[in-house]
Amino acid sequence: MKVAVLGSGLMGKEVARDLVQSAGVEAVGLGDIDFARAQQVCFQLQSPKIKAFSVDAGNRKELAQFIRQYDVVVNALFYSFNEIVARTAIEVGVSSVDLGGHIGHITDRIMELKEKAETSQSTIIPDLGVAPGMINILAGYGGSKLDKIESIKMYVGGIPVKPEAPLEYNHVFSMEGLFDHYTDSSLIIRNGVKQEVPSLSEVEKIYFEQFGPLEAFHTSGGTSTLPYSYPQLDELEYKTIRYPGHAEKFKLLVDLNLTRNDYEVEVRGQTVKPREVLLKVLDPIVDLKDKDDAVLLRVIVKGEKNGQKTAYEYEMTTFKDRANNVTAMARATANTISVVAQMIGNETIIKKGVHPPEQIVPGKEYIEEMSKRNIIITEIEKQEKSAVNA
Repeated sequence: MKVAVLGSGLMGKEVARDLVQSAGVEAVGLGDIDFARAQQVCFQLQSPKIKAFSVDAGNRKELAQFIRQYDVVVNALFYSFNEIVARTAIEVGVSSVDLGGHIGHITDRIMELKEKAETSQSTIIPDLGVAPGMINILAGYGGSKLDKIESIKMYVGGIPVKPEAPLEYNHVFSMEGLFDHYTDSSLIIRNGVKQEVPSLSEVEKIYFEQFGPLEAFHTSGGTSTLPYSYPQLDELEYKTIRYPGHAEKFKLLVDLNLTRNDYEVEVRGQTVKPREVLLKVLDPIVDLKDKDDAVLLRVIVKGEKNGQKTAYEYEMTTFKDRANNVTAMARATANTISVVAQMIGNETIIKKGVHPPEQIVPGKEYIEEMSKRNIIITEIEKQEKSAVNA
């Protein structure tokens, strides 16, 4: 199979690394508006399979010309490019996957392209990062083992192994994206009713082996397409994991309108966005530098199976790859989207159209492929002893 990767930043580089190391991939085209950066990544990877290209993903004609040479496109760009890449892939009849970004209903707009994708014989799978992405796949896998799904609870956090004041946090993906996730409201299902709750709210304690007490709280975008895939759920929620006290500190910044993208103030006759100032202020403070990070994940799917209350729990703790200097978040994210792209390319996934991860990615095969990359996801089945009354 031939795979195009858009974006040669951290995620694009790690996707390309996995692709060139995979036996079923014969060629990788790495496209970026910054051609020198794409060339540098190719030089670092030292593989005859990969070649750099100068591509402006905002230019539909240029984008189409590049991706039509490939079987599958991996969009590793910022989520504002997700719709244009999906539309262009459908236009030229290739398949595409993206890293997600349910902010601003971008994924909703991609889902609306289902019929066009079917007509063009394209397979489009959005939201293939960790959250959303990995959690969707695991939620769908657990749900497929139940006769009836009642509840899905998901927890994910990318955190430093050794936290430092003042925020006990170092960014492992876009800080702009983080601000959006903290600022916008979170969609959940409670008592069978879809509703929105404020992000950074309903803080609860959570525990993982090798870590002390942590906290988890609502953030936007995490439930992704799950409310639409499973509208009959009694309960659905996604929470982000951080060190204790983080939510309270960031909530103050949100309440002061410092994270809003649509808020401006006038300072000495000039219009200023407080968000842009805060991003600049925080950047050196939250830079991970050469520190170790970890990604923690827990997905709990509850329901009925063979007349008994049953739960499937999935858990993962992944650390930084120090040998290749790859963050835990980049490992978990890039390997997820690479594995699914290859599933499309080798026809493990054959359905055409636009499909959310929980409906189309085979969970058993996904967990096996991630294990080959030393990302271990464990599954535990729990059953209540008493039978459910019919």
